Amino acid sequence: MKATSKTQLRATCAAIAALGIGVSVAQAEPKTNMMHQWAQGSEAAAIALLGEMYEAAGGIWEQTAISGHTSNTLAKLRSDVVAGNAPAAVQLKGPEIAEWNATGATANLDETAAAQGWDDVVAPELLTVMKPTGSWVAAPMNIHRVNWMYSSKAILDDLGIDVPKTWAEFNAACDKIQAAGKICIAHGAADWSDSTTFDSVVYGMDQELYRKAFQEADLDALRSDGMVAAFAQLRKMVGYMDDGINGRSWEQSMTMTMTGEAAFFLMGDWTVASANMAGFKEDVDYVCTQSPVDWGGNGFILNSDSVVFFKQNDPDYVEGQKLLAEIIMSPEFQVTFNVAKGSIPARTDVDLSEGGFTKCQQKGLEDLKASVSEGTLVRSMAHNMTVLQKYRGAMMEVITEFVADDSISPEEAANQLADAVELQM
Repeated sequence: MKATSKTQLRATCAAIAALGIGVSVAQAEPKTNMMHQWAQGSEAAAIALLGEMYEAAGGIWEQTAISGHTSNTLAKLRSDVVAGNAPAAVQLKGPEIAEWNATGATANLDETAAAQGWDDVVAPELLTVMKPTGSWVAAPMNIHRVNWMYSSKAILDDLGIDVPKTWAEFNAACDKIQAAGKICIAHGAADWSDSTTFDSVVYGMDQELYRKAFQEADLDALRSDGMVAAFAQLRKMVGYMDDGINGRSWEQSMTMTMTGEAAFFLMGDWTVASANMAGFKEDVDYVCTQSPVDWGGNGFILNSDSVVFFKQNDPDYVEGQKLLAEIIMSPEFQVTFNVAKGSIPARTDVDLSEGGFTKCQQKGLEDLKASVSEGTLVRSMAHNMTVLQKYRGAMMEVITEFVADDSISPEEAANQLADAVELQM
């Protein structure tokens, strides 16, 4: 967390002030109340930086943290909008942005975007998400990579195991690790964590199946032999986990791998920030690689945090939205926030060799570019970047039940997955 020290924060805020952010709002008192899900750990630390930068630029910062599921945030948002009290800014993703935009409730950011040249600097993969009908309604904060695998350097070195690149190699490594009396996979009991793992399994086995099933909610794909095979791999992986996953957090699972109690941990790049906060070191305690793929090449499952702005009548909140959008899209914020969050900037013009980005983050950007070039980039189902929440929620329930109940066969799970989605159509 060196890059988020008070000294650097003051320097960053000074840089923002030098850019003139906040000058245009002199006749109003810019304020905001941002609704988000970042209530703990490195995520809470990252959002706190945004609040500090907002206040340093002259704004009045308030936040509403909704812990738990995306569905909790959406329920609160719907309630506020119906009551005529829409929040000024909300952390939302993927299809939810388009859905809210279709209601006519979102604010138009085109003027601010044009003034800052967002179209020229935002990663192309995010443009249609932030501009669902051609106008900017959201500002992207970052790009997360979901399909990272963290490996215990101590275990791999002790057992002479190379980082597995395919699922067959992964299974063989786990067999050897278990035979040595070690836990192969560190995992915690949460539906989103189960689905994060399954994201990587389906994608790594058959990327076209991933697109059809998880980006299009195609029922035939959900029932297919390929999905049955993916559930069979997940069942094998549950066998490589220990009996203590119930009640374990993802941070505790991470620590098991970093300390050499378990060999592998499959999780997004927010792990990098938490590992750094806890004092663990890349290439000393752990190594980060993409999760296994059977088709070779570079893969990238994309997740992106973004802030959606809702129409306001109070001039202070209107000006506050402009200020918040300007800060979020400033290079200074993109560096400070993403170093703290473990992700990479949504802007393509940020140099990751400077500012405190880790080697894992730099590798993430390299792999993103390679994945785009190779046509292997997908958005994450598990992290609400593809299908609507009602389909995602139905899928996650089936996946988590499968992990918890070993009496469910892979064939049954694939059919249940399709049935659950079909009921929501």
